[in-house]
Amino acid sequence: MSKLAVITPSYGPDSELFTELHRSVLRHTSDDTVHHVIVPTADKTVFSRFESPRCRIWTEPELLSGRYARIPGTGLWVNLRRPWPPVRGWVIQQALKIAAAGIVDADVVLLLDSDVVLVRPTDVKSFTSDGKLCLYRVADGVHAGMERHVRWHQVARDLLGLPPVTELPLDDYVSSLNFWDPAVVRAMQQRITEVTGRPWMDAFNAQLHISEFILYGVYVDEIVGATAERPPSNTSICHNRWDRTPLDLAAALAFAERLNPSAIGMMISAKSKTPWDVRLAAVERCDQVAGA
Repeated sequence: MSKLAVITPSYGPDSELFTELHRSVLRHTSDDTVHHVIVPTADKTVFSRFESPRCRIWTEPELLSGRYARIPGTGLWVNLRRPWPPVRGWVIQQALKIAAAGIVDADVVLLLDSDVVLVRPTDVKSFTSDGKLCLYRVADGVHAGMERHVRWHQVARDLLGLPPVTELPLDDYVSSLNFWDPAVVRAMQQRITEVTGRPWMDAFNAQLHISEFILYGVYVDEIVGATAERPPSNTSICHNRWDRTPLDLAAALAFAERLNPSAIGMMISAKSKTPWDVRLAAVERCDQVAGA
């Protein structure tokens, strides 16, 4: 068993982003760290050039139950046992991350979106404190104005058999770079199955609004945390730029200059449509700052 594995869902249009991410994984993680990329079947050939002992390519059907089928020409899926409502692609993507995290042979899984890059050496110690795996947790980060986050909390509590949300604020667990314990993921899957009486994946995919990160965070803090000390928080692990407006070169370099001394990753949202040369300049500058 390796100590660390990396998981990234991606698809053809993001292959250029994935190229930079994978290059950073090879550079900043140990030789026994495998990067698991999950892609649509139609895009497997696009990603085949990355396949190696350090990159395992999974197609979506390999991780889904055989009863799931993609609706041609759409981003929707159906559970053939319960075809209505169809499952949205972003829900399936979350389920795929949970499925992969439960089966990889590693102590810790690092979940990275395609628009993240690693900028410093990364191993299990990057996510542990006093020998305990940390949790990405922003205390009281969810307030009444964040309706989607509040709904994600409620859905997570329903799936886990916990009392409903009664008070705000709530903790936030959503990040572009996250880290999970595969053994905890498997226990969470089992809990969902026991509570709902359905296979965990079917119960998860039946939700119209859900967050895999909030589900995992609530499970760790309120189920595991009910009988053990809550894990320490780590929220400075990635230098994020979520804004959907494009960066120019000056703004991108200024963003890179602000890299936190403890950050091992940086992210400029792909939805910002920042020009490729500007993005690469920011990555290069982050590498320089990290190595200073």
